[in-house]
Amino acid sequence: MKNSALLLFATILFSNTINAQLKTVKYTDGAQVLNGLSIKAAKKSSQNPGILLLPAWLGIDNASKQIAENLSKLGYTVFIADIYGEGNYPKNTTEAGKLAGYYKTNVTEYHKRINLALQELIKSGANADNIVAIGYCFGGTGVLEAARAHLNVKGVASFHGGLGKDAARAVEPITAKVLVCHGADDPYESAAEITAFQQEMRDSKADWQMIYYANSVHSFTNPEAGNDNSKGAAYNAVAAKRSFEHLQLFLNEVLKK
Repeated sequence: MKNSALLLFATILFSNTINAQLKTVKYTDGAQVLNGLSIKAAKKSSQNPGILLLPAWLGIDNASKQIAENLSKLGYTVFIADIYGEGNYPKNTTEAGKLAGYYKTNVTEYHKRINLALQELIKSGANADNIVAIGYCFGGTGVLEAARAHLNVKGVASFHGGLGKDAARAVEPITAKVLVCHGADDPYESAAEITAFQQEMRDSKADWQMIYYANSVHSFTNPEAGNDNSKGAAYNAVAAKRSFEHLQLFLNEVLKK
């Protein structure tokens, strides 16, 4: 009971600490109101590097807030995108699956929502020509779409994201550098999808890298995903730490600071 109470207290304190650092930004897609979150870089830089963060399929969550705060401490201005919009936030994974599925199928709509968030990141102070997009799960799919759609980002980093795309879509050159951080035991990405993605990267002449993490399944960066790998989605502290370190190496290579 004592440990449970301490965990609850820590969770509340953690959430309040994060929320105190983030600013809600309202923006629109036509009549649709969107609610993103912005956080300024803790350290000023003449290069004003920015990071666009696309959250997982449930929308803006504690995991994405914590990552944004950590990145701000490293000197990046961060904007967390709201893809679904006010009045459309999923209440459960079933609803999230339907909403995410819509944007995966209607990729031009997804591209539009990502680009709108990108513009808000720039308005918040990031250098328009010094930005990387990162994403988790559904958001990991989104950043790959940002690269495919030639949005103005210097690189993209996808964490346990969906890799596939409609085979009928043409493969075009990809100029943004690509980092994919993937759970070696993720059951939601088939061998065929992984092979097709890697071939797409070769055909697009992309500068890409794909890193696998042992004993890791889907959602390995999210502390709220539990620790049961048999469910297909679970947190792995070692993989989460390693992947964040790989992200930092990627950012140091791609962005000017």
